[in-house]
Amino acid sequence: MRCPFCNCEDTKVIDSRPAEEQNAIRRRRECVSCGKRFTTYERLETFPLMVIKKDETREPYDREKVEAGILRACHKRPVSAAQIAQLLDELESRLFNTGRKEIPVSMIGEIVMDKLRELDAVAYVRFASVYREFKDVDTFAEEITKLLKKKK
Repeated sequence: MRCPFCNCEDTKVIDSRPAEEQNAIRRRRECVSCGKRFTTYERLETFPLMVIKKDETREPYDREKVEAGILRACHKRPVSAAQIAQLLDELESRLFNTGRKEIPVSMIGEIVMDKLRELDAVAYVRFASVYREFKDVDTFAEEITKLLKKKK
């Protein structure tokens, strides 16, 4: 592993422990050259997952892209980074457990909305408004009404 500070290729592992509910290994490393410490994560490499978009085009699954959408929905909401990371881990676990190599974007969106509904109602409505492409205020109001009925 190359040091991010001095670019030296000689580093040593100081500590290893399970991370992300046993789905990864967190390694604390130290550069032999400059002595600075940094953390790396080791994850199981899975088969490449392709996402089938609404226009039928395909692109590789991108965790950062999904995370960006969730972060936008959770902006200024009481949702921690750890909760978002857990949501993403649960999403990926469900996607990979399907055993399919191609996943429709609708499946990803529905799973994210289900998880956000449990986490924060405002974040859920924000995500749903973009994902479902609300055209007007009435569509927005209908979704909020559905959400309120489910809470009762």
